Amino acid sequence: MRAMVYRRYGGPEVLEPAELPEPKVGVDSVLVRVRAAALNPADAACQAGALDASVETYFPVVPGWDIAGEVVRAGPGAPEFAPGDAVIGYIRGEVQRAHGGFAESVAADVRTLVHKPAGLGWTEAAGLPLAGLTAYQAVTHVLAPTAGETVLVHAAAGGVGSLAAQVAVARGARVIGSASPGNHPYLRSLGVEPVAYGPGLTDRVRALAPGGADAVMDAAGRGTLVATAGAARPGARVVSVAETGLPGVRTHFCRLDHADFTALAAMAREGRIAVRVGAVFPLERAADAQRALAAGGVPGRVVVEIA
Repeated sequence: MRAMVYRRYGGPEVLEPAELPEPKVGVDSVLVRVRAAALNPADAACQAGALDASVETYFPVVPGWDIAGEVVRAGPGAPEFAPGDAVIGYIRGEVQRAHGGFAESVAADVRTLVHKPAGLGWTEAAGLPLAGLTAYQAVTHVLAPTAGETVLVHAAAGGVGSLAAQVAVARGARVIGSASPGNHPYLRSLGVEPVAYGPGLTDRVRALAPGGADAVMDAAGRGTLVATAGAARPGARVVSVAETGLPGVRTHFCRLDHADFTALAAMAREGRIAVRVGAVFPLERAADAQRALAAGGVPGRVVVEIA
């Protein structure tokens, strides 16, 4: 099968095409014909070797943790899936090896898959797992906003931020989102009140919410929470998915939880959340997709499509 692999740590330059054997399917695994795979900064960090001290790596590695595709066959311990089923998966493992989504097929543990929401195309569906789970868990389990509370989302137009904003809106919260002015129409379409980045952000938030935000979700990092501390009311719940070690701030990293994944997919199926795709590349241009992600400025998820 066709795949893109890396045989040593590095950036996009180490990614190369390869022909690999079709993956073997275990008792509780599912063979998926991959239609699309989304890119994440965490994938790039692994490829660069940033997690070498904590993650076992066996080269060649097929990158790509977020997938959407069709079931080819399921192991005897995976009766919930049948050939032809459309699925999405968060197929991150504790070991980096030739099992990622930048390939025509992947064998995935049944616990990493859910049925694809019917309303999402392949590229949109591929963009949901990691960003969606991160957003859903941070908002639902950490911030837990109630109807009528005000939630401030930093980087609300980004991959994680836009989904977090939608989850908060779905819970009945009033959501204020920071973003560049060019993304303000997009945020309004989500039911979010936009404010511009940069100096004076705290004042702009306070103009909309004089008492300050009840909860804050930081998907921006780079000192944003410290610079805008006054935008939150005293005692506000604050979570960051972009920085660690800040006093009074919970840090959240995505954790694979099948119940959360199922609930997230249900929200997408019901039309309460949608995925914004900003750029799509064919498999053979996966390195260019990585460059686009690293450069920033893409208005939505960067996705590789496998024809």
